[in-house]
Amino acid sequence: MKRLVSGNEGIFQGAIRAGASYFAGYPISPTSEILQQAALYSEEHPEFRFLQAEDEIAAAIATISASLAGVKAFTATSGPGFTLMQEALGWGHVVEAPCVFVNSMRVGPSTGMPTQPAQSDLLQIKAGSAGDYYPIAFYPNSVEECFRLTVTAFNVAETSLSPVILLADAFLSHLYEMVNLESIQLEVVPRSKEPLGSGQRLFTGTAHDKMGNVKTNDPVIYREWLRELKDRHDRAAEAYPLFEYLPCKNSQTLLIAFGITSRVISSLKDRFSIFRPIRIYPVLEKELKEVTQSYRHVIVVEGSDGQYASWVECAICRKLMKVPCLGGDFKLKSIQSQIEECLKREEI
Repeated sequence: MKRLVSGNEGIFQGAIRAGASYFAGYPISPTSEILQQAALYSEEHPEFRFLQAEDEIAAAIATISASLAGVKAFTATSGPGFTLMQEALGWGHVVEAPCVFVNSMRVGPSTGMPTQPAQSDLLQIKAGSAGDYYPIAFYPNSVEECFRLTVTAFNVAETSLSPVILLADAFLSHLYEMVNLESIQLEVVPRSKEPLGSGQRLFTGTAHDKMGNVKTNDPVIYREWLRELKDRHDRAAEAYPLFEYLPCKNSQTLLIAFGITSRVISSLKDRFSIFRPIRIYPVLEKELKEVTQSYRHVIVVEGSDGQYASWVECAICRKLMKVPCLGGDFKLKSIQSQIEECLKREEI
């Protein structure tokens, strides 16, 4: 039966459908409702474990540790908390812990504008922690996709053996839509990694061999491990080349937008073509090259000062026009005005 569901509830229910049985978090807008739902759910389902940690660092460590103990685990936060979680995320990649980190973005830096939406934490996905690692991230634009892509994130975590990022924004987290979650059929990838305590292994953030033996002076073993890690993550990501493409006949302009921004500009589909990346990272390089080559103008509309645009430029080796929606300003009139200014400058 259809009922009103918020983006945050869609995320939580998606985690439950995926088989999650552990949540650790710390209250922060706009994801506090996910923590609240986890707390209430744990009261009625004792097999589901809930921890309100003392801070986001502890929540991230607890999430990864629960995964190593053998359960599907997740946490949810926003920009400032996601910043605090970065060291733990790096550790999660090193110890190969499948889990899900939800980051619903708001205006930063720091505390910023806590009630205003943004899409400006993208660079933290790629390089928030130290060293080389290969993150995977998805970004829905509806309540139903919040549900579906949460399950996808858990599935990819299991195949990549790593923390996977699910992105949202303040508008999407608090968006309500009529959805029948129970009727949605989804594949769920089971846990395959043996839990802590089985076999003989050492879980360490230090460079190590496959048994966990510390190898801080052996570049060959490190390179072999990193190559295996990268290959596995590439395969996991390539299985989900998710995007939406809405071509507009005779249009010379392609708009690229994602998350809530793609919904805001959807009414422009009769004038411009629209490309919406859903797997936000790794960048959909092949798909973007194929789609953008036939357009004279390509404009990236996003809630940051060109973070995703910079990735696309590198992917397609082409300079793009940018429409940044900053300070929580996702109004269609403002976006249209900036698009017109871009096109006028291009014609001069």
